[in-house]
Amino acid sequence: MRIIICGMSGFVGEALSHHLVHCGYTVTPLSIRPSTSIESITEQLDGADVIINLSGASILKRWTDSYKKILHSSRIETTQKLVRAIERCAHPPQTLLNASAVGVYDSYYQHDENSRYFGNDFLATLVQEWEDAALEAKALDVRVCLMRFGVVYGAEGGAMAKMLPPFKLGLGGKMGDGFQMISWIHLDDLVRACAFLIENKAISGAVNFTTPEPICNLRQTNKIGHYLRRPTCFSLPGFLVRLVFGEGSSVMLDSKEVYPKVLQEAGFEFLYPNFDEAIQEIIRN
Repeated sequence: MRIIICGMSGFVGEALSHHLVHCGYTVTPLSIRPSTSIESITEQLDGADVIINLSGASILKRWTDSYKKILHSSRIETTQKLVRAIERCAHPPQTLLNASAVGVYDSYYQHDENSRYFGNDFLATLVQEWEDAALEAKALDVRVCLMRFGVVYGAEGGAMAKMLPPFKLGLGGKMGDGFQMISWIHLDDLVRACAFLIENKAISGAVNFTTPEPICNLRQTNKIGHYLRRPTCFSLPGFLVRLVFGEGSSVMLDSKEVYPKVLQEAGFEFLYPNFDEAIQEIIRN
């Protein structure tokens, strides 16, 4: 089986490519820039079995008007190009696994994939447009899975690489009031879940890539301090987070309580279902 990964050079993409190669798949990277032609993309996609689209600029930055345009183009326009290229393929891929985010949901309800309580802020709107662009491939008889990622934790990078250094210095603490729920997933479980979707062809549509046990920021903070044996008294007030990140502070301060109903009902088993096991593995490595 030949798999194309768009966005393979990132934190998730690198880990995913290694895992899929280990599973025996042939993996090929695909880079899509504004100047990349549809013809070039078509040539690379033709005859592939699966496309995994992980493209998208980091949301962990200050969202200026110019950066919002980058967030939009790197997701929606790239995905639209992929779908247009699939349409031109003589032998199109059978499956599109498209990255998405739990930021699509609002901050007031508990959510599984059946939830229709979506947010109305910039991030939620961006994610809905991103998913709509990917779902256009359904009209081409392509199975589309929308992988709604929670916060991804791993030892090699991602959010935890930014979080742990201040904690190790004894400067860690809760963010905002600390009551916001964090829906997260360990990197090892994320890549295994991707492989699970490739093999389980009956699954389509939205799939929450989160553990069964979301955690609030305050409890997470205390657990990191406990396992690192460091104090956690340096709280970061919400107004300061908003001052630094502007509208982008919603990623850190908004509550997202999301559950992986589709994965669990299909029989997927998490290696790291709770935060204690995940943070101990990350600290060890």
